[in-house]
Amino acid sequence: MEKYSQFRDKGTAIAPFFPVSTPPSSAVWTPVHIFLFTIRAPAVFCLSIFHFVILEFLPVGSFVRRCLLWLLLAVPGVWWVDLQVDGVKRGYGYTHPAMAGFHSTPLSFYYAWRSISAENAARNRKLAVSPDHLPYEGTIIASSFTSPLDPLYLAGIFSPIFTRSYPSTRKVEPISLFRAILLAFSNPTVDPPNPKLLVTLEELKNNNPRSIICVFPECTTTNGRGILPFSPSLLTADPKTRIYPVNLRYTPGDITTPVPGSALSWFWRLLSKPTHIMRVRVARPTYNNAAAGTPNGVDESIATGYDTNIFDSPGYKNGYVQQEKEGEGKASKNEQEVLDRIGEDLARLGRVKRVGLDVQDKIDFVKVWSKRR
Repeated sequence: MEKYSQFRDKGTAIAPFFPVSTPPSSAVWTPVHIFLFTIRAPAVFCLSIFHFVILEFLPVGSFVRRCLLWLLLAVPGVWWVDLQVDGVKRGYGYTHPAMAGFHSTPLSFYYAWRSISAENAARNRKLAVSPDHLPYEGTIIASSFTSPLDPLYLAGIFSPIFTRSYPSTRKVEPISLFRAILLAFSNPTVDPPNPKLLVTLEELKNNNPRSIICVFPECTTTNGRGILPFSPSLLTADPKTRIYPVNLRYTPGDITTPVPGSALSWFWRLLSKPTHIMRVRVARPTYNNAAAGTPNGVDESIATGYDTNIFDSPGYKNGYVQQEKEGEGKASKNEQEVLDRIGEDLARLGRVKRVGLDVQDKIDFVKVWSKRR
């Protein structure tokens, strides 16, 4: 394992690219796993073909599409979703049931949908105080990225426009839900293959004012044990646009896909187990503005005291001091504060730490990992 030591963050010893091992189980469960996989695989295949091939060309409403996405999550055993939102307490409209702990997937979808509907109704009535706890049209989701289930869940609740970010540019590439799912199995890349397809987040929002935009600022998948340095794509958002950090985690964690090209084994791990638990955390919105203050939920006096370490800052990650460089893919000091604030929110939501390993490190890791056989 010494040859993989370079792919551990030197400041935290976290290895965000290592696959998560499947928990050991008794041989007695083997027939059960085979039976579940045999029953579920044809159902998932048929539902996927119907949604991505047939339903895409039919004039049906978003509710029908969402119901089919819910089925795609429920059939593999993602029945329990622990959904919690910063600032939401018991007694707030339709929101509190979904935020109070574990619920089945249909109930969590239902409660989240009612919450969004209630908040949209409040905005339409132009109330003096609007809660804005969940993303709504015209806002941006900055999501962690660990599994193909991430875009599937986000599409089932928010129906956003998915984008792909690159470390070398501030622009994003709009992609479909299907491409977002495939992205979890794809090899990471630093540069976009076709720069002509790239747009800024502000342009994408202006062209789709009634849609939510979803960004994966880490640019590639991890095993959920650390937050990678962000792409500067979030810096192209309008300063007045709300950005909602969203973190998704799974138990057990072996359905994450930190290594590309493992689709068949991933489907086996997903479909052969009785159930999976998803934990979704949504932070309070922030803005593309360095003057917005410290990370949400962290007191300023604490953020500068004993509970933090200077070596946790991005400039000291991975055992060396990173120097600022100018260029389209580089952020200034004030811009870096914006990315740090969102990154700290994602790390806090997932109860993990930020690491200094980036997309190029994962590319190098994949090359070494593929030669192990």
